[in-house]
Parts: sequence; C-alpha cells; structure tokens
Amino acid sequence: MPSIHRTPIATGIGLRLPHIEEAVATRPSVGWLEIHPENFIANPHATELLCDLARRYPISVHTVGLSVGSATGLDRHHLARVRALIDRVDPLLVSGHLAWSTHGAEYLNDLLPLPYDEETLRIVCDQLAQVQDGLGRTFLLENPSSYVGFAGSTMTEVQFLNELVDRAGCRLLCDVSNIHVSSHNMGYDARAYVDGLPMEAIREIHLGGFTREDDEATPGADILIDTHATRVADESWELYAYTLTRWGPKPALIEWDNDIPALSTLVKEAHSADAIVAAAARLETRDVAC
Repeated sequence: MPSIHRTPIATGIGLRLPHIEEAVATRPSVGWLEIHPENFIANPHATELLCDLARRYPISVHTVGLSVGSATGLDRHHLARVRALIDRVDPLLVSGHLAWSTHGAEYLNDLLPLPYDEETLRIVCDQLAQVQDGLGRTFLLENPSSYVGFAGSTMTEVQFLNELVDRAGCRLLCDVSNIHVSSHNMGYDARAYVDGLPMEAIREIHLGGFTREDDEATPGADILIDTHATRVADESWELYAYTLTRWGPKPALIEWDNDIPALSTLVKEAHSADAIVAAAARLETRDVAC
C-alpha cells in the first residue's frame, strides 16, 4: 500500500491504541504518526485503521522488541512479522533501540543497557545487518536513556554510535529527552553529546517526558526516569532548540506511552515543538540578514 513519501515538516506524535479511532475520525493537525508494530501485529482491526491513516499521514515504525543488542541472536519470527506490517503501511522511517530485551526465548519488559566495547560493537553490527536485510530498509538506532554504566566499556556512547553508523550503515534516531536524562544521571555535558553525533546520520528526533525520583544510592540526590508519562520538560525543549542550531530541523516526534492523556494534549505538545522550530528559523533569518 503506497504511503506519503515526503519528509515531515510539522512535528508528529506517537500513535497509541487508545487514540487510533479518534485519529481516524478527527485527523489531528500533526505532521506524521509513529507506531509500535508490536501493538498492531496481532490486532487486525487496529491494522486496518492504521492503513487508513497511512493514506493521509506519513508513518514511522518504531520497534520495541527486536533487541539488536541481544547476545543470543535475533528473533527471526518477530523480524518477519514486523516486515509484514512494514510491507502493508510502507513507512517513511523504521527505527528501534540500542539495547537488549531478550535472552533466548525469554522477553523482558525493559530496554537494557550494553557495554560499549569491540565485542558489543561486533554483535550489534552483525544483527543490524540482519535487521536491515530482513526489513529491506535502513534502520535507525535510538540512543538509550542511561542509569548505569559499565566499568569495562572502552568507548563512550557517542563514539559507539559513530562506529555503528560507519560500520553497519545504519542511521540514528536522536532522543533529545534521553540525552538530557542520561546527562543528568551519568554526569556528562548534554550539548557536548549532541556536538559529537554524526549530523548527517540523524534522521529523526524524539521528545518525551521524564519523572524525577530520589536516588536511593546517593542520599540527597535525584535521578531522572524516562517514563514518557508527562509533558516534555523545559530542559528538553532547551536542548531541542540547541539541536536545531547544530543540525537544522529534522522530523521530530512527541512520545507519550504511560498515563496517556487526551489526543488533544499530544497535538498541543507537537505544536509547541513546531513553535521552537519556527523561532529557530526566524533567528537564523535575522542572523543571515545581519
């Protein structure tokens, strides 16, 4: 089924099942829609509604179950099921996480971290090749939200992502809110992280809310949890504005997966992102004129 092949200008939203019928009926004023294929693979009715939306919006597919970092290999059956859905909706972008969430036949409801070293790089590159061949698409990897690091890592996360782009031929989904969360939790400079990413490989941006909790390991300190359960925080908006000065506008998306609000709330968040892009464009125009 042909979809709309154009790079979205307006910000998109993550389409979750509670909103799909309303989205079909009201056609919200957003640039595009992103779905988790795992919500649709075994849901024929939702898939039919998605196909209807794909005739009106660019669609992006964001997987949460491929587990490209798993040491026990990919689930080829799941990969084939994702491919079948992709063939139906013909999405603009296909992405997933730099993480692991399976061990053999066991699926875990978490996106678990990886050590950044040559062995991990080899495993992830090999499995990215299998994913891209299996899906027939370039695959975008999303930077994780981090809460712990590995003492045995031999490279930084930014270095690891650069190596994956060079060796595996993948591209990147930059989750700006994850950068803020991780920089707070791990004690690094968020803007330096942005500066170190390969600009030409960034194909998509995510923005989502986080929750602040007490850090039980460090009395008096706090930790940010990437819950996708609240509005985008001011700090994430500020970092997003900074990315625009570095990379220019990219397809951006509002994620909200827990305590899901009304569809109108997501649309308002998307319009807030659009306003930041417009302000950055005005600033650039003024600077060029000066």
